[in-house]
Amino acid sequence: MSAPVSPADLLDLAVSTAREAAELIVRERGSAASAVDVKSSPTDVVTAVDTASERLITWRLLEARPDDGLLGEEGADRAGTSGVRWVVDPIDGTVNFLYGLRGYAVSIAAEVDGATVAGAVLDVPTGDLFTATAGGGAFLSTREVPEPVRLTGNRPESLGQTLVATGFGYRVEQRRAQGAVVAELLPEVRDIRRYGCASLDLCAAAAGRVDAYYELDLKPWDHAAGALVAAEAGLVVTGLPGRPFAEPMAVAVPATVAQPLLELLDRLHP
Repeated sequence: MSAPVSPADLLDLAVSTAREAAELIVRERGSAASAVDVKSSPTDVVTAVDTASERLITWRLLEARPDDGLLGEEGADRAGTSGVRWVVDPIDGTVNFLYGLRGYAVSIAAEVDGATVAGAVLDVPTGDLFTATAGGGAFLSTREVPEPVRLTGNRPESLGQTLVATGFGYRVEQRRAQGAVVAELLPEVRDIRRYGCASLDLCAAAAGRVDAYYELDLKPWDHAAGALVAAEAGLVVTGLPGRPFAEPMAVAVPATVAQPLLELLDRLHP
């Protein structure tokens, strides 16, 4: 059995580590294009700054808690013995980062015995910090308002009034299918937004910057922290009907429109 661990303490470590990683990312932003590699497809990129950020995060977390496990997007994978595992995306939204667009973040979540109990998503360009602990609510602090504000999402009255965020995969055939789905979905909702950063999309839904979010084929590091923020803000965080979250679809939606949106997504994704 795992020793008792405080989600608040884990969150504090996640936040301090995310802030240090963000400082590195800002400092190295000018060299982002100097060392770029590809992963699953020619459009799925990783920069030297991604790997440097993951090294820093791994070092800081394991320096503080050497018995913990860790899973990172850029290859970090450690089992650990404490029952705690960190799930890390050192730069979520790497394409935005590479192009100098807003919309990239450091995402760090802590799991205890497989359940996410703390999460921090730090929007690097804006400084917006989204945090949550299991059962403790979700919060946003900004440079303008550093005192954390509790997040509760929106409650649209109908699907036609629902602003929906989504994202696309990297493989050509997958993107073609996803584009066809968006063409069917768009007339049924208020509008579609596509920012290119899954962790921030989930947090945007939690903050009411969009109403709902869905995306296929996310990895644990894409959603671990953001999904906790969305759930603690009161959103329904689920998969398609009868399927677990993110297997294969991740959905975060207000309860007021959860049923019609899930039914529509299920129909559009046979």
